[in-house]
Amino acid sequence: MPLSVSAATDPALVLSASSAVTSTAWAGLAYRALIREVTLTPKPGLVDRRNSGANRDMKLSTFMASAAAIAPFFLRFHRCGVEGSGIPPRTFLASIRGEGIACERAMLTATGGVNCHKGSIFALGLLLAAAGRLSALPRRPDVDDLCEEVARMCDGLVEAELGHAGQPRTAGEHLYRLHGLTGARGEAASGFATVRQYSLPAYRQAREAGAGGRMALLSAFLELLAVNADTNIVTRGGVGALRYIQEKARRLRAMGGIDHPGFIEAMIVLDEAMIERNLNPGGSADLLAVTWFLAHAERLGGGTAP
Repeated sequence: MPLSVSAATDPALVLSASSAVTSTAWAGLAYRALIREVTLTPKPGLVDRRNSGANRDMKLSTFMASAAAIAPFFLRFHRCGVEGSGIPPRTFLASIRGEGIACERAMLTATGGVNCHKGSIFALGLLLAAAGRLSALPRRPDVDDLCEEVARMCDGLVEAELGHAGQPRTAGEHLYRLHGLTGARGEAASGFATVRQYSLPAYRQAREAGAGGRMALLSAFLELLAVNADTNIVTRGGVGALRYIQEKARRLRAMGGIDHPGFIEAMIVLDEAMIERNLNPGGSADLLAVTWFLAHAERLGGGTAP
C-alpha cells in the first residue's frame, strides 16, 4: 500500500510511535475502501473490472493511479485530526482545507487531470480527521462517534457554500438553488445519514445473512442507487434521470436484491442502460467507499477486514 512518502515524515507531523501506528491503520483502511469501491463489479454507470461505465476519460488503471497518489494524504488527515483535537470543530474544518486541496492536486497530477476521487477525498478525509480528533477517547470511536464529529465539523457548511445570495456559479450551487440538492456537503453535514440509515445496514444485514464481501457491497450499492439523491446523475440527466435510476433500483430491491437469481444480470442490464444515457452515479460511488470504511472502522486492530 503506497503510504510511505516524505509527507508522512514531515517533522511537523511527527507523533508518538503509537499515534503513528494508529494513523497508518486508519489511512490504510481508507485506501482499501477506495480499492474495494472501484473493483466492485458490476457497478452500473461506474468504472469497474468489467468496463468504464458512463466515462470516456477514465478506466480502472486511472483510479488505481489516483488512489496511490492520494493515499499518503490519508495519513496527514488523521494526524492533523490528532494535533487539532482541541480546536473547535468548525474552525478545524477550515484549517485542513489546504490539505484537501493539495490532495486533489496530487490526484490530478497522477491522472492527467481526471477527477477520480474528489468526493472520496472530501468524505474520507473528514472521517479520518474525525478519527484523529477522537483519538483521545478512552475507547475506539464507533460509527456514530465518527459521523457525529464530521457533522459538527460541517455544521453550517451547506448554507455557507451553497446558500449565498447571487447568481449560482457552480453546478452544486445551481442544483441547490433549483432542486434543494446538497450533494457531498449535505451528506457530510448530516453525519452521512444516507450511509448510516440505508447502505451500511444493507451491507451488515447481507453479511449477517451469510453473503460474502462482494455481494454485501453490491447490496449496499443497490440501496444507494435506490435512495441517494445523486447530484452527478442530476447534473448529467436531470431530475427525471435520477427518478428513473431510483425506480429501477427499487424494483430490483423489491425482487429480492442480491438474493434474486438474476441479480448480477439485472445489474449488467442497468449498467448498459446508464451507459446509453450517459449517467454516472459518482456520488453513490463515494458513499459506497464510506460504507465499506465505516463497516470496518470499529474493527481496526482486530485483523484484516474482509
